[in-house]
Order: sequence, then structure tokens, then C-alpha cells
Amino acid sequence: MNSSPIGIFDSGVGGISIWKEINLLLPNEHTLYLADSKFAPYGERTKEEIQHLCVKNTEFLLSRNCKLIVVACNTATTNAIDYLRATYKVPFIGIEPAIKPAALQSKSKKIGVLATKGTLASALFHNTTKSLREEIEIFEQEGIGLVPLIEQGAINSPKLKKLLTAYLQPMVMQGIDHLVLGCTHYPFLMPKIKEILKSDIKIIDSGEAVAKQTYAVLEKLSLLNTTITEAQHCFYTNLDRTILERFVPIEESDSVKIAFKNF
Repeated sequence: MNSSPIGIFDSGVGGISIWKEINLLLPNEHTLYLADSKFAPYGERTKEEIQHLCVKNTEFLLSRNCKLIVVACNTATTNAIDYLRATYKVPFIGIEPAIKPAALQSKSKKIGVLATKGTLASALFHNTTKSLREEIEIFEQEGIGLVPLIEQGAINSPKLKKLLTAYLQPMVMQGIDHLVLGCTHYPFLMPKIKEILKSDIKIIDSGEAVAKQTYAVLEKLSLLNTTITEAQHCFYTNLDRTILERFVPIEESDSVKIAFKNF
């Protein structure tokens, strides 16, 4: 099992931001990435629909012998990870908005959260923020329309910039000093977000923390790949492969093999 791949799935290309951090920390590990772009965004679906899609994705990765699965989607984590953990024996790593670190670091006691409807409406998000609201103000904003534009590769479009400005400017006016990105798609918008925010507003996402947790779980279960091999990364999508290829920040070399496939 040590040389088996790490499985990662998301509602589309967003989880590549998580894959990037995992590959950076664990360059010796093989990975299988599944972009379920045909059904993106998950944030607009019911809990039952999200669970069904997550089961489908999990079964696909398990059929390819993945030793651990990273649910690289905030909405999928908040709505389905408990069910997945109760159903399958494979270890799962989930993602949730990094609200607690932002709350602890905030000096203005005002933080913003940009996330999908599915994440903001989840019980996990509610429970996480409930106790914090006594100490800080949390300004929630649903990023309506952002994920579809990212999935189309339209990161530099005027429409996306207009949406971001409309979502972020009110939070800036409220005096936030931290912005939590509650969707794995949103780190790809970091340059655009920084253009809108004040320079002293810190942006927080979960990528590095997820990578560290993945390492910790693999180490605890003695599943780290300790053999010196050619790292193999396979990226699957059920839509246009060329868009997925644009987001993968690595090129094939003598020590790294990459494949893009449809499923």
C-alpha cells in the first residue's frame, strides 16, 4: 500500500490548489486527481446530491487502489465526509474554511468568509462559527457565479472581476483584517483578490494545513512512500481536459510522469 497513490477529488479544478500543496510537501507520492467538473458547482446542490457524488468519486478512486482520499472540496467535506468515513475503511482528509486561525489572528475582530452556499449553510460551518461569534464579527459572502467562471478558465474575465469586487468591497468597508477563502477554487483568484483588498488584509486558505494533515496521517499509518521512484500523477476529468491542464502547476520530467484522462 505504501506505493499506492493518494486520491484527491473535487467538484472540478479547484482542488488542484490542494494537490499543489500536497505535492510540494510529499513529492515522492503518486497521486490520482479527479475533477468532477460535469457536476460543478457542488455548492448549489442538496446534501443528498452531494453525498451521492462523493460516493461516486470515492468508488472511482478506490477502484484504482488509492491508500488515502483527500476530499479537496469544502462543500463536499462539510456535507459528506462523516458519511464517507462511516462507510469506507480508507482514511479521509477533509477541508473546512480556516476560520479559527483567522479569528485568533484578527486584531480588528472582524473577518470575512468567501464561500459557496453549500459550505455556508452546512451544520459544520454553523457549529464552527457559533462559539466564535461571541468574540468576533464574521461577514459571510456567497461567491455566486465564481466557480463556473473558474471552471471555464475565465479567471481574467471582466465578469469575474466585477463579481469579486461586488463580493469583497462591502467586507473591506466593514473593516475586516482577514479574508478566509472557503472554496478550493478561490486560491486561483488570489491575484485578483489582492487587487481589491487593502494590502494589510491577510488572505487565508486551507491548502498548506491539508497537506500537513495528509503527511501526518500517512506517517501515523505507516503509509508514506519511502521508495525512490518516478512520481506518477494522473488527472481525470469528465469535461474538457485542456482546461484542467491549464491549472496543473507542474510539467513532466525525468522524475515526474503526468497523464490527463477523461472518465
